[in-house]
Amino acid sequence: MLRYVTTNPGKVREAEAYLGDDAVAQLDYDYTEIQSDDLGAIAARGAREAYRHAGEPTLVDDAGLFVRALDGFPGPYSSYAEETIGVERTWALAREEEDRAASFRCVLAYCDGEGFDASPDPVDVDDRVAAAAAGPEADDDAEALPVKLFEGRVRGTLVEPRGEGGFGFDPIFEHEGTTFAEMDEAEKNAISHRGRALAKFAEWHAER
Repeated sequence: MLRYVTTNPGKVREAEAYLGDDAVAQLDYDYTEIQSDDLGAIAARGAREAYRHAGEPTLVDDAGLFVRALDGFPGPYSSYAEETIGVERTWALAREEEDRAASFRCVLAYCDGEGFDASPDPVDVDDRVAAAAAGPEADDDAEALPVKLFEGRVRGTLVEPRGEGGFGFDPIFEHEGTTFAEMDEAEKNAISHRGRALAKFAEWHAER
């Protein structure tokens, strides 16, 4: 059984669409979220910690909104930016820019305590980047565990907020004429950054 580390049941439903109803279960575990500019390092660190906690194959994702004209801001700090700056003020920053191109990106990290054969998707083989971000109190004696990384992204444009659904920056992210907040859950999941990462993982995991 795969354990998806999240407090959001919607993520589990999205994973079930790719992996099957009986293949994945939610794990409510508060892993240490390091500060890093790299989504992969954040997710990999979380996957290792969650695997050591659960003793079962684990999935951890980290995602963010990357705005080209703002040099990728808010990126990995999207949750913090949403809580502090807010969606409306983030839109106000982008509204002044001629280039409003943006992308949602998600990195899905998988750890099962085993090594991985070569494939197009990267393998994070140790904790060096994550440990440096975690600081001197990190457990240097813990055995490094390989983590398989799968990235998904969807490109779009920032627009004035529209729609009542979704969460986070969904109301200001438009993809092919429709904001994520205007889509129902099935429509969004079919093209979302997390869905694209899950599709890559599902294909790889089925052949593992």
